[in-house]
Amino acid sequence: MSDLIEEAVQTEEGASGAPNVAAPFVEPTQPTVQNAASPSEPPAFRYYRTPQSGIERKELPDSYFQPSTADLKAAQASLSARTQAFVNAPLRTQAMREADEKAKRARWPTTTIRVKFSDRSQLEKTFLSTDKIRSVYAFVRGSLREDVKPIKFVLYQTPPKREFKVSDPQVRDVSLADLQLAPSSVLLLRFEDDSLNYTDVPAPLAESVLAAAEDLPAPPNFDATPEESSASSRASSISGGSKSGKKPAPPKEPKAESKVPKWMKRGPKK
Repeated sequence: MSDLIEEAVQTEEGASGAPNVAAPFVEPTQPTVQNAASPSEPPAFRYYRTPQSGIERKELPDSYFQPSTADLKAAQASLSARTQAFVNAPLRTQAMREADEKAKRARWPTTTIRVKFSDRSQLEKTFLSTDKIRSVYAFVRGSLREDVKPIKFVLYQTPPKREFKVSDPQVRDVSLADLQLAPSSVLLLRFEDDSLNYTDVPAPLAESVLAAAEDLPAPPNFDATPEESSASSRASSISGGSKSGKKPAPPKEPKAESKVPKWMKRGPKK
């Protein structure tokens, strides 16, 4: 008891009469900006404004959507190859499956997600493939206006329609890679307030996001017809043969139909 009293008295004397040792002066440093990226680093996000309606769209004929014989044969061959691969595949242990998943994650460490609004503008950000879908929801919600942040929304894909709800336990705790979203995917956004889902309503994003808007990259040109591409390939092969000093090989003649022996032919039934 006496020890406690003496300790309390020493504490009071140090607080009142005893001179305190001044702490060493530390020169204040300026706060660092966490969101500022150097010019060499890629931006944290990208926002692509709505494509211009003045772009000319080429109408495709109905024959374009009808598969040819070669397309059907290629599809059948691909389907048969996949079926045979599944049937003849050896039994795999859990360790082998985990090794495959590890190799897949190492191959695609990041996942690029584009969120498409009803006005066709798109918000893009790159996440780690191990992140959950709630990271995408947090990014989108943080990019909205203050008056729109309390409104719920759903991210989904179509076709077929597949919703990624945070309330779904089969989606909430699954990584982006396990959701088959790696290495890149486009997700559509739908608000619970239908007034925000019309095509003529601009995306309700913050001013800082709208200020970083840029044009969507131009798609590749697929206007070249198969005849033009084959003609160009033939011209390149001919020019290559003339430069090398070798004559191009003549086209192969179709093989004559093999004759069937008479003894294999079935005569008319009597």
